[in-house]
Amino acid sequence: MAKDRIEYPMPQEDDKEYSFTEAELKEIEKHKSKYPDKRSAVMPTLWIAQEKFGWLSQKAIKLVADTLELPYAEVYGVATFYTMYLKEDKAPNLIDFCTCFTCGEVGGKEVYESIKKEHKCNKDGVSEDGFFWIREAECLGACDSAPVAQVNNKRTVFNINSVEDFNEKILKYLKNGELPPFESVPLKNVD
Repeated sequence: MAKDRIEYPMPQEDDKEYSFTEAELKEIEKHKSKYPDKRSAVMPTLWIAQEKFGWLSQKAIKLVADTLELPYAEVYGVATFYTMYLKEDKAPNLIDFCTCFTCGEVGGKEVYESIKKEHKCNKDGVSEDGFFWIREAECLGACDSAPVAQVNNKRTVFNINSVEDFNEKILKYLKNGELPPFESVPLKNVD
């Protein structure tokens, strides 16, 4: 009887050469110096690599492993465990759209599906023009401002109740090469 197998996501491969600049290496050293064990610097170093390269290919993960003098498998394990680390080069802009319970109850799932339909996203959520990749997020922690989305792992956008809201609050800025403006979590007055 064959056992079920777990398929782990293998990062894409490419032909680029990967290296860190001296400034990036200094930043990595700062992270390493914060901890008694250099393994603790894996996550910030993966983040530096992703910020630089846009995503983490096999070679980018190997660069992190070599820089920290850690086994590739160890760094790969961290990179594949967390969804914030992108292992595929799908589109220049990532939008995580919350569809969990609270966002779902106020129409988040329907808005998410409408966005995908309106922008003719493929089965992976990449828009027809290749400009953005939208995927479902489990929770973004802003339930009183649902539905909510996170843009490029950097900016949270609240109260996206329609495709029009999405286009106005997110795409308009991204198409100008900007992040949507910072907004504090809107608090509701309770009288």
